[in-house]
Amino acid sequence: MSELSVNHLLGIKYITEADIQLIFETADHFKEVINRSIKKVPSLRDITIANLFFENSTRTRLSFELAEKRLSADVINFSAASSSVKKGETLIDTVNNILSMKVDMVVMRHPNPGAGVFLAKHVNASIVNAGDGVHEHPTQALLDCYSIREKLGDVAGKKVVIVGDILHSRVALSNIFALQKLGAEVKVCGPKTLLPKYIENIGVKTEGSLRSALEWCDVANMLRVQNERMDISYFPTTREYTQQFGVSKALLDSLDKEIVVMHPGPINRGVEITSDVADSKQAIILDQVQNGVAVRMAVLYLLASKIKHNED
Repeated sequence: MSELSVNHLLGIKYITEADIQLIFETADHFKEVINRSIKKVPSLRDITIANLFFENSTRTRLSFELAEKRLSADVINFSAASSSVKKGETLIDTVNNILSMKVDMVVMRHPNPGAGVFLAKHVNASIVNAGDGVHEHPTQALLDCYSIREKLGDVAGKKVVIVGDILHSRVALSNIFALQKLGAEVKVCGPKTLLPKYIENIGVKTEGSLRSALEWCDVANMLRVQNERMDISYFPTTREYTQQFGVSKALLDSLDKEIVVMHPGPINRGVEITSDVADSKQAIILDQVQNGVAVRMAVLYLLASKIKHNED
């Protein structure tokens, strides 16, 4: 298979395992490119991409921007926090204004779940979902699975536990879909108040004890507690959360095997993981960041190929 089955990347649930494998093979190629002395390729020289961020983002936005520039695309950045959206302009007005500038692709982060799907139905451009509310964050899941594949050789058959604030996490849902499509076993672990009710309906077991979860898994993906999405208190204190669900070096060293530790960032050091875990050789957090650029280059390149194909 040499092209994606979709024209947009709206969520992992809309793509196939073959799509994911194609993205990974393409990312392997781009990973080689970004480690060269000249890091740019002319692949998207005639493609214009608009980055629309209706929510604050540093790492995802920079990663996409870097990926776009490495592919030689023309880039328009739009931050809604400081734009006409505050003056009451609708999502569709904003996008139509940007599309009248002849944009081929839109990378969008939006606080409302399904915003990307809505947009894809109404505008004639390829949409990449860079996070929609607490729903999905597909490129994060792709780069996480890509990083597991790089570290452990394959995702199939691996045991992955996602620890922490599952309820407010778009990363968790996308990761669960991607890991299941690639044949991994998935569990979630965290305070009962932060585990969504539907989780067992999608084939994911829950584990209340962090130690049991770590003894079971090959990979632990540690999520940040999203205080900014919480309007009520889901656990007594941060200190208590850390005592029950934080990973320290002592805890890792007490396991009878070496597990891989991941984190989508930004890390609350000393809450989900201690500094000595974040900086240990078991952590692949910086690999995830580097792989994020290669994976996003692959997604943009493959979607742009579909645009060119459809035009021909």
